[in-house]
Amino acid sequence: MTSAAMKCINCGATFEISMVLYHCEKCGDLLDVVYEFTDIATELLKALWQERRKSNNPIDVSGVWRYRELLPFYSNYSNIVTFPEGNTPILDAPRSASYTGLRRLQIKHQGMNPTGSFKDNGMTAAITQAKELGMKVVVCASTGNTSSSVAAYASRANMLAIVIVPDGHIALGKLSQSLDYGALTLQIAGDFDAAQRVVMELAEDLGIYILNSVNPFRIEGQKTIMFELLQQRDWKVPDRIVVPGGNLGNASAFGKGLKEMYDLGFIERIPRLTIIQAQGADPLYRTITGKERDAFITLHPRTLATAIDILDPVNKKKALRALDTTDGWCEEVSEQEIADAKAVIGQDGIGCEPASATTVAGIKKLLTTGTDEKVSPDEDVVAILTGNMLKDPDYTVRYHQGELYEEFVTETSIIMRSGKITSTMANAPVKVEAKKEMIIKIIRDFAARRGIQI
Repeated sequence: MTSAAMKCINCGATFEISMVLYHCEKCGDLLDVVYEFTDIATELLKALWQERRKSNNPIDVSGVWRYRELLPFYSNYSNIVTFPEGNTPILDAPRSASYTGLRRLQIKHQGMNPTGSFKDNGMTAAITQAKELGMKVVVCASTGNTSSSVAAYASRANMLAIVIVPDGHIALGKLSQSLDYGALTLQIAGDFDAAQRVVMELAEDLGIYILNSVNPFRIEGQKTIMFELLQQRDWKVPDRIVVPGGNLGNASAFGKGLKEMYDLGFIERIPRLTIIQAQGADPLYRTITGKERDAFITLHPRTLATAIDILDPVNKKKALRALDTTDGWCEEVSEQEIADAKAVIGQDGIGCEPASATTVAGIKKLLTTGTDEKVSPDEDVVAILTGNMLKDPDYTVRYHQGELYEEFVTETSIIMRSGKITSTMANAPVKVEAKKEMIIKIIRDFAARRGIQI
């Protein structure tokens, strides 16, 4: 029988998975969900997972729970919350390949998830754990994709969702999702990192459950992206997997998932992981190319790729571990390189949000410039696209109209009005100062209107 626990990535202390923990109680570092697997028959499991693709059972259809033998942390099938998620395609991208200098490039598009981003893979696992723990209220900080996913999955689980977003640092397409899905959406002054700090304080004071990737169960869901990718390729391991780097949850999850696959005998080698960051938000790149590798460098983030506009990635240590495990690398790309790569991806008939395009931009840079990491044109490469292009359609339109700037201010106003539609089910975002007492009052009032006592 497989056992599960949470384990500190630094001191190795272990904790019961029934505990509500995000950091080690002994040294304060990040936690992994770890298992002691027994009786893993790899070929039998591969056949079983393939057979489940024919099933109509929601947990078999899910591109996460299809692999539930490697996610044995839950105690009851009824607690699994799924849309289902995953099942995102791997697509050939010949124009993008030619643009980068590769002979062939495959793209796995996580933007084809239910809420339009890879976050759904992690959220189904984290919200399932929330049900296991009996939670009624969940919270996240977000640049947009996490808030959309939290709001949707909390709604499906009949939980109250609270999302805290940085005012002016989120694409409106993403904000609209959390409003429509019924979350209490708080816009605070500052950037994502300020929102993350508020979330950590609120969770401790109010006893609500955090669904950011500091939650190790998020990582468990996201690691299955690698399981599905390998299954879709008939277990042929690529040479390199390229992924955008923001809060570094995906990179961390991919490294963990690939190592587990290797250790259990599903694959005979581990592909190299390459993380691409925007120049305006590149703390990981600055760290691994600097003299002090362990002294993580932070900066004020500034990039139009809002999904990765993050100063202090919570999963930085896990991401460094993933690079070590996979003999990986990190590169940075400019706003111009991101914008052009996004347009080229579009020419393959594939749309993505700006952050996703860092992958193709990074591959091109690694092939064509004198960087420290070299990529061969003959390499077998898979690029991960993390979000749907409709998350930030204004970016696309402005680029093609020649009106995209690294810094700009817009103003929208109604110049004619008639036939007002009543917002019967309105769920407007609330702008609030980043002051804990004010935020707590708003949350308690919102919860009380829904019959929940916090």
